[in-house]
Amino acid sequence: MAPPGAALAAGLLFFPGLFLLGRAALRRAGVPGPHAAILAARLVSSVQAVMASTAGYIISSSCHDDVINDQHWLAGAYPQFAVPYFVYDVYAMFLCHWHRGRVKGHEVAPPPSLRAAAGSYLRKDLLMVLHHAAMVLVCFPVAALWRQGKGDFFLGCLLMAELSTPFVCLGKVLILFQRQHTTLHKLNAVALQGGGI
Repeated sequence: MAPPGAALAAGLLFFPGLFLLGRAALRRAGVPGPHAAILAARLVSSVQAVMASTAGYIISSSCHDDVINDQHWLAGAYPQFAVPYFVYDVYAMFLCHWHRGRVKGHEVAPPPSLRAAAGSYLRKDLLMVLHHAAMVLVCFPVAALWRQGKGDFFLGCLLMAELSTPFVCLGKVLILFQRQHTTLHKLNAVALQGGGI
């Protein structure tokens, strides 16, 4: 068994590290800086979503006899690993907001002041910032401390809700590159809606 806090430390290194590596690789591949930052942030969000959904499936499928009392070790470890993601992602969303204004129409505009950018970001994404704050300040303590080993099945089900994130990220990337009229964008929209039109 890993020492307490090992999953938290791993998450602190993994999510920002993946962003920095992804952004550096994209820039080496010739992707302009603003696009590279946005694409790297979408990559990290998608990786976290796939990991969370996979962990959720493993947890839920392991708790089939007694959905209240059955336990799986991932139910304790994954929330600790994932909580740094929500802190990192507030910064990454701000960075995307900052860069998005610079890549509209593929012209590079002068960046706004930090204060103006932060105000604009909070006006546009306040609900998402509050969601991330709630994940860290409410959901994490509930999942890691207050549950006392009960309800792993339901935690697993909640983690599986992240499965839509890669499709949302792909849609935003296609829009960034003005590919919203492509077949891929239409297929992605159908997948995001669960096959319904």
